[in-house]
Amino acid sequence: MFPRDRALQRHVEVYQQMLDPQPSHRHDADAYWADKIAEVMRDQFGIKSKVNTYSYRTPYLPAYDLILHPNRYKVPAFTKFSGQDDTSTIEHVNRFIIQCGEAANRDELRVCLFSSSLSGTAFSWFISLPPNSVITWADLEKQFHKYFFSRVHEKKITDLVRLRQRNDESVESFVQRLRDVNNKFYSLVLDDRLLADLAFQGLLPHIKDKYASQEFESLSHLVQRIRIKLSRLLNLRGHGTKRCHLSMR
Repeated sequence: MFPRDRALQRHVEVYQQMLDPQPSHRHDADAYWADKIAEVMRDQFGIKSKVNTYSYRTPYLPAYDLILHPNRYKVPAFTKFSGQDDTSTIEHVNRFIIQCGEAANRDELRVCLFSSSLSGTAFSWFISLPPNSVITWADLEKQFHKYFFSRVHEKKITDLVRLRQRNDESVESFVQRLRDVNNKFYSLVLDDRLLADLAFQGLLPHIKDKYASQEFESLSHLVQRIRIKLSRLLNLRGHGTKRCHLSMR
């Protein structure tokens, strides 16, 4: 037997011979001596007893789990956010609320369902939040943005100013491309008229020249005006071709 083992045995024997009042029940006695032995191990050898099994607690109030979903509500297959791709937190939160449907009308249900829209690193972050650290949906959303939000993929006004219509690109496609860039503005909101002006400046020169005297209230207005004008031009060309055919007969 090693010296360390003999020392431990001696301490156990000493405690067994102590004249302290003994618990009346066998179960209590076992627990009593288990505590004594653990105390010896801790004091003499720095050995700690095993910690109790980990028990997970939600970061929100337990009462939230008791709130009923809307009648006949089915939890949707949420689009997952992992925090490891190009999806922004703002885009994910907006998509999550839309996918929640009727359940989004209650903050408590938003809080309870949010973890179902997370995976990987993002889910690990959620379950690591301290118990009762989330009281409202605003609390959870704020913490989510603070931890994962990155401006790396956020567009700037200069990205719109630099956009130009390609030679092989229709006006509709160019305007849609501009809309896509504008949708990446998370901290900047541009009004419809300014967007229309930016789109007009990016059109091909020969198209800009034809509409230089006109003003556009929105992107849709710009596309509609140009589409109507092009349609009229095509009709005129068609009629001119017919006249040419008739005169040759």
